[in-house]
This record gives sequence, structure tokens and C-alpha cells, in this order.
Amino acid sequence: MPHYEYRVVPAPTKGQKAKGVRGHENRFAYALQDLMNRMGAEGWEYQRAETLPSEERHGLTSVTTTYRNVLVFRRPVAGTDDAFVTRLLDAPAAPPAPLPAPAASGQQDTPDGFFDRGTDNGVEDAEDLDSPAAALLKARASQMNATPSAPPSPENAEKSGTGPNTAN
Repeated sequence: MPHYEYRVVPAPTKGQKAKGVRGHENRFAYALQDLMNRMGAEGWEYQRAETLPSEERHGLTSVTTTYRNVLVFRRPVAGTDDAFVTRLLDAPAAPPAPLPAPAASGQQDTPDGFFDRGTDNGVEDAEDLDSPAAALLKARASQMNATPSAPPSPENAEKSGTGPNTAN
């Protein structure tokens, strides 16, 4: 990584006279251009302009803050590029072996097909199948499977609070 040295110079405050340059703005721009070209000829690269506070003494006891405009330049320090050594990265490791193909015993070629589909009853523990709550759920499921679902009648809809005459 290259290292830089910096140079900060005061920005011009007045324009510079030159042949064919007229007007305050043009003379000021010419003074700035001349300064930047001289610094560039010495190897300095322009970075930015800054306005920074500067405390100055006036008299014996008073201190005032004045803002100064400065120009920041930089250039690479000689000899630092020699310390930088390029090196090649190591070759990547061999790719991992491919996963075995799923067995052809009726499994699908989906993520679910990678797992054995045992007999799953939807209940986490087998000992919970004999509980009273499981018996109620089984009875309700068999009842719902036995009767086809019909649209609710207006009397049932009013009782459940889902009919058109109920206020929400």
C-alpha cells in the first residue's frame, strides 16, 4: 500500500495579473491555477480545499478566531512501493464430492424426497395418542370427514355471529 506525504498551502486571497486575463474572478482563478500547476510540476496531487479556524492574538489579552482557506496536496513517499510485494493466492481446494442421488424407491426429487417418509400420525409423542384430548380430536375429525360441509344456513350464521345482520 503506498504511503503519502501531504503539503498544505494557503489558498490565494488576491487575483494575479496576467496577459489577457481581465476581471476579478478570472484573475483569482488564474492565481489558483498557477499555484496548482506549480505544485503539480513538483509531483504534488491536489486533494481538496479546506476552511479551518485559526486563533490569533490581538493586543495583550484578546484572542480572535479567523478562518483560513488552505489547499491540500499529496504525493507518494519515495521507496514505499518497494516494500509492497505481490504474491499469488493459493489454489482453491478440490470441490467437495457430489451428494448421492436419492433412492428410486418412490421418493420424489424434491427436498422432501431426501427424507424417509415413515408412518407419521401428526402427533409428536406416541404415548399422547391415548389421552382424553386426543380422543376428542379423533372423534371431531371423524365427524368432520363423515359429513360433507354445507354452506351455513341463515339461522346458524346468526347464532355464530357471522351473518349479514350482525354488527361488527
